[in-house]
Amino acid sequence: MKEKLEHILSNAMSQIEQSGELDKLNEIRVAFLGKKGELTGVLKSMKDVAPEDRPKVGQMVNEARAKIESSLEEKKAAFERKLREEKMKAEVIDVTLPGRERKMGHRHPNTIALEEVEKIFIGMGYEVVEGPEVEYDYYNFEALNIPANHPAKDEQDTFYINDKIVLRTQTSSVQVHEMEKGKLPIRMISPGRVFRSDDVDATHSPSFHQIEGLVIDKNITFADLKGTLEQFAKKLFGEDTKVKFRPHHFPFTEPSAEMDVTCFKCGGKGCRFCKGEGWIEILGCGMVHPHVFEMSGIDPEEYTGFAFGVGLERIALLKYEIDDMRLLYENDKRFLEQF
Repeated sequence: MKEKLEHILSNAMSQIEQSGELDKLNEIRVAFLGKKGELTGVLKSMKDVAPEDRPKVGQMVNEARAKIESSLEEKKAAFERKLREEKMKAEVIDVTLPGRERKMGHRHPNTIALEEVEKIFIGMGYEVVEGPEVEYDYYNFEALNIPANHPAKDEQDTFYINDKIVLRTQTSSVQVHEMEKGKLPIRMISPGRVFRSDDVDATHSPSFHQIEGLVIDKNITFADLKGTLEQFAKKLFGEDTKVKFRPHHFPFTEPSAEMDVTCFKCGGKGCRFCKGEGWIEILGCGMVHPHVFEMSGIDPEEYTGFAFGVGLERIALLKYEIDDMRLLYENDKRFLEQF
């Protein structure tokens, strides 16, 4: 048994010494120390050894195993050391070379415009509220005084998921959620992405952003609406900006209006940017319809309010004098780096 163990140990040491790569070491380990290895076979034959000799044979097997494992680890360390040295020679770093400049990213034009609008309204005491982009038909239409047979429902070219769930066409649905909470007064804006089945061109997209505003309290009048939006326009486009309101119709407000601002390019004199008119349409607004109050559980005899909605892309296009909405979404670095 002693001669057999000495032969196994000598054979293992010879193979380890002659091995030229790590994979070969693994093969040697399996051949001698694995479940079917030569040294493991000796342990399995211990039953044939005389009982009084078993402790001595067991000790010899353990010593042989320890020597083989130690030799394997030393050879493995030598291989790894050699590989590391070769890698360091191949990867010489010239520390005198200048470092690579990392270009910093920056905010998107939409984000810049949104943060400016939010800053203006937060300064007036408004709260920024968000809501779901996938919305129930009730909140997107019915609760805003747009029943099933209303023509406005067809005009907006809605994306329907099923007959009760839609991709919201306006962020006004967020206002309904807030009104249903019953926590009055309300002073909020709700920016977010909306969806309409429009063809993509310079001024339209099936996915864009809106900012809706809502104020509800006792004794709110149209004068409050005009004063608020005039202040907003002056803060956004400059103190010299003037506004005018034109009668319009929206199902969820009565009376309703559209607001124009003086062209900030020509000061109202008329230019290419405002198509010679001196005015630019900027948003829609109006006093909240009493029926909208009633559907949300608010008494229209006690409370009044106003709402307004402006397209975020429209603000960005006007403020930064961009003439094609598609530029905002094409990820052209030459365009985006200008901001």
